[in-house]
Amino acid sequence: MSYVENVFSLKGRVAAVVGGGGVLAGAMAQGLAKAGADIAILDLNPDNAEKMAKACRDQGVKAMSIAVDATSKSGLREAESKAREELGVVDILINAPGINSSTPFFEIPEGEWDKIIQVNLKSIFLASQVFAKKMIDNGKKGSIINISSASSGPPLSKVFTYSISKAGINNMTQFLAREFATQGVRVNAIAPGFFPAEQNRKILTEERVADIMRHTPMDRFGDAEELVGTVILLSSEKASSFITGAIFRVDGGFTAMTI
Repeated sequence: MSYVENVFSLKGRVAAVVGGGGVLAGAMAQGLAKAGADIAILDLNPDNAEKMAKACRDQGVKAMSIAVDATSKSGLREAESKAREELGVVDILINAPGINSSTPFFEIPEGEWDKIIQVNLKSIFLASQVFAKKMIDNGKKGSIINISSASSGPPLSKVFTYSISKAGINNMTQFLAREFATQGVRVNAIAPGFFPAEQNRKILTEERVADIMRHTPMDRFGDAEELVGTVILLSSEKASSFITGAIFRVDGGFTAMTI
């Protein structure tokens, strides 16, 4: 095994990807599988979850799909138990559930606010409680990777509740990194820039795309595969053993721009 393979190999590791049926999280899951990790795909949509699990199995690793509502602690506990029974204790947790809306501020209904906060923020709180507890109780060195956003700060226009939920993810990431620092569990976040997916296509009007490109030095959208390297880095205990509480921006320079 080469030096690079030794540092970045995830063989013998078990990853749970919450929201793993989505395009971006699915690409991350497949990247982890290519690096040797066994994978549990957790998603509200069972068909999407199984599709991604099969794509991971095609990489020669064990992979399973689990249908779960990530806003339900009991559901997450059951999912953790199933993953542990079939694959072993999860020591890599990717928290990637997310929904969005472009409702104007004064028109946002309370139910929409509650739903976005629950899916985008509460789910990460609950999954971290459930999976980190098992990592620590079993003496496992673990990595939790939360998926934030370029909108986490400064916030983007037109996505009020989404931006607030992602800002909360950054704060939670740093808090949990401090909380678990001496217990063997590292906690970091990835803040993607603009990666067209189903949840944001409806707000990517021609005018908004032009604004995004003017603010993105690389002058293009990201591709899901371009998130994989950062995910593997943060998942590898050898490569990122002293990295915790960090927010990694993968955004083509979007947040480096002012005017």
